[in-house]
Amino acid sequence: MARFRGSITKVSRRLGIALSPKAEKYLERRPFAPGQHGQSRKGKISEYALQLREKQKMKYLYGVLENQFRSYYRKAVSQRGVTGDNLVKLLERRFDNVVFRSGFAASRSAARQLVTHGHLTINGKKVNIPSYLLTPGELIEFRQKSKNMGAVTDSLNKAPDARIPSWIQVDKANQKAVFLSVPEREEVQEPFNEQLVVELYSK
Repeated sequence: MARFRGSITKVSRRLGIALSPKAEKYLERRPFAPGQHGQSRKGKISEYALQLREKQKMKYLYGVLENQFRSYYRKAVSQRGVTGDNLVKLLERRFDNVVFRSGFAASRSAARQLVTHGHLTINGKKVNIPSYLLTPGELIEFRQKSKNMGAVTDSLNKAPDARIPSWIQVDKANQKAVFLSVPEREEVQEPFNEQLVVELYSK
């Protein structure tokens, strides 16, 4: 699947959110949009622009391109409950996101690489599809030849237990995790407003 190849740091500055550890450090130094007039851009933002920006935040945070994101939205609409909540829950169930949330990678991008390179299994079977949606009870584990990789060990050592959500049970020593449940919307702390995205697609 195609992936975004541009500058994540520039996108982070434009959207005002950190999309990677590197971007987080950069935003601390330059917390304004890129370009010659980045610091002086002011004025009222249109409703459409606000909705579009929230959609961009969600897409870039989870590393999803437009066609797949729209597909998630359609699925969210077809499910029972609040469409916006359903959309967030679908994105949080992605394999690469759960790997990131488990502390196995410093970013979702790094987690995606672990998945696509075939380092991980789900219930003992190799799965290399980042968009695979986990269901409660599924076990994520590193393949034997991939255990104790430096980047993974370093990420786990740096990831405080408080960062790992309650809906994932992580065994750091054995580098495995169990997806316990689909998170409720209030359990997902991310800087976006999914309701504006729903309004955008509902037009």
